[in-house]
Amino acid sequence: MMRPLSLPDLLAEHAAAQAYSLALVDDLTADELAWRPHEHSSPIAWHLGHQAAVNHYLVRNLTAAEPSFDADLDAVFDSATPEPARGGLPPLAEIVAYRDAIAGSTREVITRIGDAQVGAPAQLARIADRLMRAVIDHEYQHAKWVEEVRATMRDDPAPGPASTQLVAVEGYWMLG
Repeated sequence: MMRPLSLPDLLAEHAAAQAYSLALVDDLTADELAWRPHEHSSPIAWHLGHQAAVNHYLVRNLTAAEPSFDADLDAVFDSATPEPARGGLPPLAEIVAYRDAIAGSTREVITRIGDAQVGAPAQLARIADRLMRAVIDHEYQHAKWVEEVRATMRDDPAPGPASTQLVAVEGYWMLG
């Protein structure tokens, strides 16, 4: 049986999920990161930015009302933006910086909620718990696609996730 997870535990799980996603692309070339199976499919690098964009949309809309970190990148990485309208992807370093900025903000907001430094701390703590679970599961959802596409390009096995708090559901890692 898995133990209950506190907000600090969920932040650690979020960091582990993000590290897993980045480990899946660590040895890929720029061409592999940009490869698309077909014109209506997103490249691996897009999924990295999309994971972060959704993370930020959830945090800002459910807890913190923060402004955008980069409206142009938000539009590129929003799945509501039609594929042809997304434009070109920025370099991986820019995508990782976007991810890092959003992850840092998420840590700060969730820590402030966990420390009861917000209005309605009990209510926001419950929202933050569910929000972080959704963000973590979403990170693994897109990591699965990255792993599958990576496997078509590489003969070496993909690394596995480090967390002991995961269960497999229909082939996807999720918090248990």
